[in-house]
Amino acid sequence: MKKFILITLMLLSPLFAQKMLVATQSCEAYNNMKHTNNTGKQSLTIGDSYKVLDDKKGQYYITISGISVPNRWVDKNCFEASTATKTPPTEKAKTPPTEKAKTTHSTKPKYSLLALSWQNAFCQTHQRKAECQRARGAYTDTRFSLHGLWPQPRENLYCDVSSKQKQFDKRGQWYQLPKLELTATTRKELLRIMPASASNLQKHEWIKHGTCSGMNPQEYYAHAIELTKQLNNSKVGQFFSQNIGKKVTLQQVRFKMNESFGQGSGKRAELRCRNGLITEIWLHLGNQGESLQALLQGGKEVNSRCREGKIDRVGF
Repeated sequence: MKKFILITLMLLSPLFAQKMLVATQSCEAYNNMKHTNNTGKQSLTIGDSYKVLDDKKGQYYITISGISVPNRWVDKNCFEASTATKTPPTEKAKTPPTEKAKTTHSTKPKYSLLALSWQNAFCQTHQRKAECQRARGAYTDTRFSLHGLWPQPRENLYCDVSSKQKQFDKRGQWYQLPKLELTATTRKELLRIMPASASNLQKHEWIKHGTCSGMNPQEYYAHAIELTKQLNNSKVGQFFSQNIGKKVTLQQVRFKMNESFGQGSGKRAELRCRNGLITEIWLHLGNQGESLQALLQGGKEVNSRCREGKIDRVGF
C-alpha cells in the first residue's frame, strides 16, 4: 500500500509544480497587491522566466531572484501564457502593444473644476496611504497638490471608456487601468505635484474625468500641472504657505484670489473642510484662454459651505 501511494505521488508531483512564466512587458513588481510599494524600484525583464507562487485577482505572486524582498505582485498581462521552456533564454519575447485609454470625446467642456488638495490635511485622515509615508521636505508640504481637473457638469464622466476599465476604476483597482502615454517630464512633475500618483490616482482621474476633457492624457496633465503651479506661485499660494498652523477665513482667501487673478475671481473659489482643517480649494473655471486668470474670469460664481479652517502642517 505504501509503495502504491509513493508511486502515485511521484506521478502527480508535476501537477503541483510551481509554473514558470516569461515576462513580455517590463512591468513594475510590487510588494503588495495594491501596487503602492516597490522596494528598490524593481521591474520585470522582458524574456526572463519567473516562478509563480500564487494567482489572485488578475495578479501573479512571483519570485525575483537576487533582490531584497524577492516575492512580488505583478499584473497577469505582464506575461505570456506559455511556460519558460517554450521561449529560449536568448530569444526576447515580443512586447504586445499597451492598451490605450482612447479619447474620441473631442468636445471641450464649457466649464471645469480644478480641485487642489492641501496634502497635510488629507494625510491626517489617510495616514496609511503610500503618498503619506513620505519624508519631510516634499513639494506639497507647503503647497497645494493636484487632485483633479473635472469637466462640468459633474455627471460628465467616463467618456468613451470601456465597461471593463470602468469596473476596474469603480472597484478601486486603479493599478489595473492602462498606463498613460505621458512624457518623461510630465511623469516626473506628476510625482512631485500629485503625490497620490503613488496610489495610481492619475489613472483614476484620467479614466473618470480626463476622458471628457477633449484632450489626450499628455495635454490634460500638462495643462492641470501648469494651472496648479500658477495657483501655488500666486499670492494665494504664498498666503497658505505663510499661515501654516493658523486658522484663516474664506474672505481672506477670496481677497488673495482677487489680488492674484483679478476682481471677481475670488467668487469662483470655494474651500472644502473636514474636522476644522482646510482639505481642498476648488476653482470653478470657464473654457476661454489657457492661463488660470483667464479661465477664472469665465467661471461660475459659487457658494462655499466652509467659511474658515486651519491650514494643517506636515506630520501626524
